[in-house]
Amino acid sequence: MSAHEKRFPEGFLWGGAVAANQVEGAYNQGGKGLSTADVSPNGIMSPFDESKDALNLYHAGIDFYHRYKEDIALFAEMGFKAFRTSIAWTRIFPNGDEEEPNEEGLQFYDNVFDELKKHNIEPVITISHYEMPLGLVKNYGGWKNRKVVEFYERYARTVLNRYKDKVKYWMTFNEINVVLHAPFTGGGLVFQEGENKKNAMYQAAHHQFVASALAVKAGHEIIPDSQIGCMIAATTTYPMTPKPEDVLAALEKERSTLFFSDVQARGAYPGYMKRFFKENDISIEMHPGDEKLLKEHTVDYIGFSYYMSMTASTDPEDLAKSGGNLLGGVKNPYLKSSEWGWQIDPKGLRITLNTLYDRYQKPLFIVENGLGAVDQIEEDGTIQDDYRINYLRDHLMEAREAIADGVELIGYTSWGPIDLISASTAEMKKRYGYIYVDRDNDGNGTCKRIKKKSFSWYQQVIATNGESL
Repeated sequence: MSAHEKRFPEGFLWGGAVAANQVEGAYNQGGKGLSTADVSPNGIMSPFDESKDALNLYHAGIDFYHRYKEDIALFAEMGFKAFRTSIAWTRIFPNGDEEEPNEEGLQFYDNVFDELKKHNIEPVITISHYEMPLGLVKNYGGWKNRKVVEFYERYARTVLNRYKDKVKYWMTFNEINVVLHAPFTGGGLVFQEGENKKNAMYQAAHHQFVASALAVKAGHEIIPDSQIGCMIAATTTYPMTPKPEDVLAALEKERSTLFFSDVQARGAYPGYMKRFFKENDISIEMHPGDEKLLKEHTVDYIGFSYYMSMTASTDPEDLAKSGGNLLGGVKNPYLKSSEWGWQIDPKGLRITLNTLYDRYQKPLFIVENGLGAVDQIEEDGTIQDDYRINYLRDHLMEAREAIADGVELIGYTSWGPIDLISASTAEMKKRYGYIYVDRDNDGNGTCKRIKKKSFSWYQQVIATNGESL
């Protein structure tokens, strides 16, 4: 197939993605309550801490709360067709269990969505992205408690009803499989001594599956033409060698993630997980009707993040670990790594796209992909981030190959189109954006926005629908 024949479809949703808790700031304004993100001092792997020392960069964000018009204008200048963000649950229900929502919080997102519409940018909205009301953790035990399903459904129905004329694309949870890797961030889980942690994490996951299905049900009722997706942190896993044991280890590693999309896209717990539960003394409490609910309210599309691939080995000698988006893995000798140890594998994105599409035959949406790096401002005031351009170009070219393979891909929103607070490390120096934000790791700076070299590059990619790659 010639390069000319490989192209992105008409109407492809080009854009960028952020999370409310990483950009908004204004943590105590507009009636907002405290969330789990507000008490994670060093990023999502850090423990629960409500002391003053825990006040982190999330509190400041990049002041999107006050600067959203300026930022959206910059996204429009790049030509964005879509912008993925999240609604901060605690702006709508500050403690999580209120009967009535906070009007000031609802109005803020009305304003944001109206601004996007003004620029013909489609909002893609995550209902819960790496945060939940701290009140639901302290008073109910987070997602371990079935009662939280009820609170989430009330929240989901509130925002679906409020924005039914403004938002068509929704996702129920961000990287829902992360409850296994960062349980406090993914599920508001705090463990008691001697508790069966695996059981608690999978029970929390079950409650999130039920909540997600209820949100899909509500979305289809309230917004008949809506598209409601799930979202997973996706990583292709390679066996380190052709040794059958390594191949099986890679399969099992992949299934630990695919389980989460299996339940939401196929509507049932797969057999391999039933065996896993039995062998790990895990017992999931289900309510009557849960299985029917999961079966009848599957997602419309699969959203996923892709930053890196992983390698699985059964050889005790393979101890050189590589860092990653919480998921780790054995270092792949054929790949280069980012400054944070994430292994760069564009071809893995094509493999991931084909794997997911073959498995589900549902539209796919790359809702996160990007390179975190330290950017330098040159003497002339420019930021020459060719390393970011190269990373994104290589991944987009592989996405185009997957489309040529027959994969139905509806959009690409790169992670962090504007610099934001890193979720994994709660620092500012790990930058992803096409737009530089003058703020440092200590929260100092003017928050001035500066276009990087990648800004005009991505602008050209969108203007040509990917032809300029």
